[in-house]
Amino acid sequence: MERFFTIPSFKDAASDIPAGVVVFLVALPLCLGIALASGAPLMSGLIAGIIGGTVIAVFSGSELSVSGPAAGLAVIVLGAIQSLGSFPLFLTAVVIAGVVQLLLGVIRAGVLGEYVPNSVIRGMLAGIGVVIIVKQLPHLVGWDQGADLDEAVIQNPTVVHDTPWESIMATSQHMEMGPMIIGVTCLVFLFLWDTSFRKRLSWTKLVPGPLVAVILGTLLNQIFLVLQPHWAIAAGSGHLVSIPTGLSLVGMLTFPDPGGLGNVNVWITAITIAVVASVETLLSVEAADKLDPQKRISDTNRELTAQGIGNTLSGLIGGLPVTAVIVRSSTNVYAGGKTRLSAIVHGILLLVCVLAIPGILNMIPLAALAAVLISVGYKLTSLTVIRESWEHGVDQFLPFGVTVLAVVFTDLLTGIGIGLLTSIFWVIRANHHSSVTVVNDESYWMVRFNKDISFVNKSELKRGLRRIPDRSKVIINGTKANIIDHDIYDTLGEFAQAAEYRNIQIEYRDVFGKRKL
Repeated sequence: MERFFTIPSFKDAASDIPAGVVVFLVALPLCLGIALASGAPLMSGLIAGIIGGTVIAVFSGSELSVSGPAAGLAVIVLGAIQSLGSFPLFLTAVVIAGVVQLLLGVIRAGVLGEYVPNSVIRGMLAGIGVVIIVKQLPHLVGWDQGADLDEAVIQNPTVVHDTPWESIMATSQHMEMGPMIIGVTCLVFLFLWDTSFRKRLSWTKLVPGPLVAVILGTLLNQIFLVLQPHWAIAAGSGHLVSIPTGLSLVGMLTFPDPGGLGNVNVWITAITIAVVASVETLLSVEAADKLDPQKRISDTNRELTAQGIGNTLSGLIGGLPVTAVIVRSSTNVYAGGKTRLSAIVHGILLLVCVLAIPGILNMIPLAALAAVLISVGYKLTSLTVIRESWEHGVDQFLPFGVTVLAVVFTDLLTGIGIGLLTSIFWVIRANHHSSVTVVNDESYWMVRFNKDISFVNKSELKRGLRRIPDRSKVIINGTKANIIDHDIYDTLGEFAQAAEYRNIQIEYRDVFGKRKL
């Protein structure tokens, strides 16, 4: 049982509890915004966030990743609810998706995430950082219409800005003084918080800067209400956190429709959700490991199992699909979280706030939360990150840069796919040009395999063999190759057949008997 269940440790509670509060403050509007973008009841987003913290965190294979509803699934969810015709039918698909993820964990499919190159992961993080900044700028200056709050670009059907530049230009025309003062003040404070001066003050180690920034933004608005009312953000203006009030625990829940088990479209939706949610989870966990100061290695198979448990439960009680989410995970890291306790704290606070204190939370300006997310986005995509990628060489920088641009201008999964294709191209290119060496001394020729050789090296091998003239003595040396593709053996066989007519003598050294691809 120990492998699938971890009792949270309180040894780092001094760091984890404040970090959990910060993640909670960031996750709260994310849960609501994603539910809205998904065309689902707002409470479904909160339920998913609560499950992500209180259930998945306990079973998770990662100490720092934080799970919840993800914007990467919002378009899929919106289309599924519309096509299936009812939210309970969609919940049935979520339950099935959870069971599928459980099976993926059992067959140890988590290893697939380890085949994503580091350059693509770094590009994904940097791209997400850019998207975070662009998508939070409207909140920072007081224009909340059409702006979403998570790591992927989701278009509001009433306000369409296809590119980050269009979004920025539209934002510049809708600024409001009060939110802008609060947002910019909080953002400047967060950048000052990371300076060496702050680090010399021992008391600042006890509280995370993002939490102080949120409190500062809330107090500023209360001051405006007294001293400068025309700058103040009023309730109902759209610039404050807004969560439903007056609901009982039973009133929160919606249940799946069992009749959907015989619906083919429900199963198609379930498989789609399971695949997309699993891919996002594996990449987010891998990215969280990169950010982990302790450089722990997460158990991805266990993580898939945890996600399966979470999604099954979320669907059963009316929640959206859940994944590990890099925005919340990176916020957790930068807020000082050290163990899964911070994610659990964030989930418990979501539950408490829904049931007990929605009125207090509704006083928080979205501009303050936007400042927190922009500071996180900057850390993900800073000049230091770009410079380090450049120093790793063009074969690392090009996939990094392509992934960044693709994530910014398309979406998370498409961007990762384009980055992977770019990285694969460079791998093939590198292998193509360094796998075969052909040298000669008068009529003696040596064809040497420098590494494992496959079909991608076939054209290089053929080009080398064409250089060998008639009446030559040839040694083909495969000592350095452990694996030789069947296509390579075919190419050597064709050369041997031609050699009989060209009076070429061939000697093979450690070529045959190798493992074949």
